[in-house]
Amino acid sequence: MLLRKKYIAFSIGASLLLLSALSNCTETKQLQTQQEEKSYQYFADVIRDTYESQLYTLPAFKEGHYALRMYRQTSNEKYQAAIWSDLARVASRLNRYAEEIHTPEQIYMHSQKKLTGYLDETDERSKLRYTVTKHNPEYLYLGVGLLGSMARADEYGLKHKQDAKLREIIRRYDFTKYVTDQGMIKAWAAQLANQVYWLKQLGEQDVVAPFIEAFRNTYPDSEDEHLTNQQFGNKLYGMTHIIFADSQYYQHAVPEAEYQWIYDYFRNNIDTILLKAKEDIIAEVGISFLLAGLNNDPVVEKTRQHIRDAINRDQGMIPSTSGDFDLSYGEHRNVLAIMLLDWQQVNAIPTIEKQPQIFASLPYGLVSK
Repeated sequence: MLLRKKYIAFSIGASLLLLSALSNCTETKQLQTQQEEKSYQYFADVIRDTYESQLYTLPAFKEGHYALRMYRQTSNEKYQAAIWSDLARVASRLNRYAEEIHTPEQIYMHSQKKLTGYLDETDERSKLRYTVTKHNPEYLYLGVGLLGSMARADEYGLKHKQDAKLREIIRRYDFTKYVTDQGMIKAWAAQLANQVYWLKQLGEQDVVAPFIEAFRNTYPDSEDEHLTNQQFGNKLYGMTHIIFADSQYYQHAVPEAEYQWIYDYFRNNIDTILLKAKEDIIAEVGISFLLAGLNNDPVVEKTRQHIRDAINRDQGMIPSTSGDFDLSYGEHRNVLAIMLLDWQQVNAIPTIEKQPQIFASLPYGLVSK
């Protein structure tokens, strides 16, 4: 009888120990899950899952925009097909320009047609772009169209088969006129920042210094309080894109000292930026620090917290300021959010030399440099 009681007591004790162990295991798993859900990488994955499950439903430009950034961050081969699709888009545009839109008259007619697209727009940015660009309509062809496509091909180690013809078009125009005009800067700051570095990359005009000087004169820090939210955002976009363009879009690190005035401004004004800027810009500010290797800077942590809190977990993405969840329209802000929250590294890829498999079958019109 005594032995039986001891056995029962032992069994109960063992059961209690087992239940306790199981409970501790469950609590540990719950704690681990909670910790994972608090990590920035977890939230990057939330957005990544949303976009990558529907990547090939996006327009070619958006698909390529996303894939190229993710490939330069991760080197993951799964993005290569989307990069090729974007390459085909670049080839198509350069083919059209080389064959159909290359005389001054053709460029003028093409640009006028593009310009009319701004007539019915009522937002501050569009009205400003129309007012300013109607005096330089060819800019819509040169800067917004031709230069970006040539620079993208060049990054890959490629060029158009009529490269000389396309370069001759660029040389007809002095870009100093566009990049030092304060009206143009107020309308196109980020785009002009891209274009001055593309021109330099292509070995054409080097107007980086005149642009930066004109930009700083257009937006002196002492005048910030008089800027509309749109113009404050345009200033910030211009600053982040100076850094992004110099990195050739996440291919190379950028020394902080090279742009100390930008980094100092971001540090001194980060609270205002978080209060007034859109999520796209806030993410770009944080990434600017990551490109300089300043991963532990307080600005990075502040921008990450803000971007994490902006994610709608039910939709798996950051909505627009109006609450819209359109996947294509939101691609820019959301791919930036992924990069900020789960930054990997810079990579000078893809190129035809390093990843020949991507370029084994080149779209018509493109050739190796």
